[in-house]
Amino acid sequence: MGRPESTETRHERFRTATSSRLTRALEAIGAGAYAVDEQGRIVAVNPRALHLLGRSAQEMIGQDAHDLLHRGPQGQRLPAAQCGMREAFHSGDPAHGPIDYFAHADGSLLAISWMITPYDIGDDASGTLVVFHPLESTHLADTHPEQASETLTDLERLALLAETTTQLTSTLDVDEALRRLLGLVLPRLADWAVIDLITERDEVWRTAVVQADGGTLIHHTELQGPMPPVPESSPMPLSRALRGVASTLAGPETYHVAPDSGIAVEQRHLFDATGIRSAAIAPIRSTRDVLGALTLGRAAQPDDFTVADLTLLEDIGRRAGLALDNARLYQRQRAIAETMQNHLLPQMPRVPGLQMTVRYLPAPDASQVGGDWYDAFALSDGATALAIGDVVGHDLEAAAGMAQLRNMLRAYAWSQQKPPSRIVDRLDEAIMPITDVAMATLIFARLTLAEDGRWELSWTNAGHPPPLLITHDGLTEFLTDGHGILLGTGTGAKRPDATITLPPDSTLLLYTDGLIEAPGRTLDEGLSELRQHAAALAHRSLTSFTDQLLRRVRPPGLDDVALLALRTPPGPGGSNP
Repeated sequence: MGRPESTETRHERFRTATSSRLTRALEAIGAGAYAVDEQGRIVAVNPRALHLLGRSAQEMIGQDAHDLLHRGPQGQRLPAAQCGMREAFHSGDPAHGPIDYFAHADGSLLAISWMITPYDIGDDASGTLVVFHPLESTHLADTHPEQASETLTDLERLALLAETTTQLTSTLDVDEALRRLLGLVLPRLADWAVIDLITERDEVWRTAVVQADGGTLIHHTELQGPMPPVPESSPMPLSRALRGVASTLAGPETYHVAPDSGIAVEQRHLFDATGIRSAAIAPIRSTRDVLGALTLGRAAQPDDFTVADLTLLEDIGRRAGLALDNARLYQRQRAIAETMQNHLLPQMPRVPGLQMTVRYLPAPDASQVGGDWYDAFALSDGATALAIGDVVGHDLEAAAGMAQLRNMLRAYAWSQQKPPSRIVDRLDEAIMPITDVAMATLIFARLTLAEDGRWELSWTNAGHPPPLLITHDGLTEFLTDGHGILLGTGTGAKRPDATITLPPDSTLLLYTDGLIEAPGRTLDEGLSELRQHAAALAHRSLTSFTDQLLRRVRPPGLDDVALLALRTPPGPGGSNP
C-alpha cells in the first residue's frame, strides 16, 4: 500500500477541483471574469480574463485580487481603503464601477469597467464574481502609464469630471483643494500644470507650477510667485482667461512676439523654462467671479491639445472655481469668527507671585464661534477670581450668551464678597429672566494668599469637568469636590463649596470638555489621558506645559477648547515640601 494522502495534499486537490469546476462555469461569460473567496483570493478565472491581462491561470489562482490587479490611474498601488472595488467587495452587495485600472502582466494599465456580485463557489462557501470589460482605446500596453496622452473617451471624461466634483467639494481647505486638482489632471491630461489665482486684492499670484515626472509631482517653486496685473484688453490667452473671457490653446510661438504686458513676459519665461510645446488655458470661475486660470501643458507627451480638449478643461475649471470659492468663503468666515471670539475673551490680570496662561482653540471643522470661555480678574477684597465655562451651542447666540454670562458673573463677584457657591447661585437665578442662555457649565473660584505664604483655592463646580492639580513631581489629583448641578435647570438646588491649599510650584488646570471628549472614547478615558500627559509635562515651563498638553491630548477637529492654567511659586529656597 502507498502512503496515506496528507491533509495538505487533500486540500490542494480540493482547491484544484473547485477551480476547474468554477472555470468551466465562467467560460460561458463573454467578458473577463474571475471569482474570489471570502478573503479576496482568486479561486477561478476564465480564458477571456487571462487574455486581457496577459497572465496564466497559475499566476492568478490563489493570489489576492486587490494586490495583484487593482491600480490607480497613474499605475500606483491602491491602499485598500481607497479602492472602490475592494469597498464594494466587503459590503457584500452587487455593485459596478464605470472606470478603474488593472495591472497587465507587461507592466502597463488596462482601463476597465466592472461589475461584482455575490457568487456561490460551492461546498457552502460564499464568494464574489467579478466581471470586467476593457474600455475602448484605453489599454496602455505600448506606453508607460505616466506618458499616456491618448484622447479620453466620453466615459473617461465623465468619470474624470465626477471624480473632480467629489474630490474638490469634499474639502474646505484651499491648499488641499489645489493639491487634489493637480493630482486629478497630472499626468492624466498633461505633464505640466500651472495655477494662477486672483487674490482678494485683485492681484495675480502664480500659486503652482507642477511637473509630472512618472508618478511624482515636482513643484517648481522658482517659477511661482506674484504676477503683473491683468491687462484690460490684451488678446493673449492667459490674460483672456484671467478676465474670464475664454479658454484658449497656446504654444511657445504665442508668446514669442513683442509682449503687450508684463504677464506676457512671464508666460514667455514659463514656456522657455518648462519646454511646454502645447498648452490649454481656461478660467477658474465660480458663480460670482473669476478666481484665476488653469494651464495644462505638454512637453514630453506626444499629442498636442486640440480645441476639443477645451470643453473638458473648462468643465474642470468651473468645478475647481466652485470648490475654491466655497473654501475661501469658509476661511473668511472662520477668520471673522475667530477674531470675534478672541475679542470677547478677556486679557489675564497680573497677580504677583503667580504665573497664568490661557488658550482658546476653535474647532477646525466649524466656522462659527462657540460658547467656551475663561476669565480671571481681581476682586474688591484683593482676591483673584478664576472662571471657566461652556454655554450650550456653537453659534453666535452661544457666543453672545457667553459674553452675557461672563459680564454678569464679574458684576456679582465684585459687588458681593461671598463664597463662590453663593455667587453662582445668584447667577443661576438670573440666567432665565435676563439672558438668552439655555444651559451652561461653570467653575468659579477664589484664589487668596494665606498668612503662611501659600495660595488657597475655594471653588464651586456647576456641572463642569473637574479641575486638575499637578505637583512639580508629577502627582495629579482631580478636584472633584464642590460639584453641583449645571446652570439653567431652574431647580434652585444649593451648591457646595470646596477649599484646598495649593502646593508650592504646582499647576492648576481649568479646561472645557473639548479637551477630553471624543466619539468612541469614554469620559474616564479622556480624563485618564489628560492626567497621564499632564503628569509627564509637570517639569515644563507653564507656556510649554500648556502648548504641549493641547498638542498631545486635544482630539483633532471635534470641538472648541478653552483652557486656563496657573502655577504657584516655589517654596522657600525653591524647595517643595
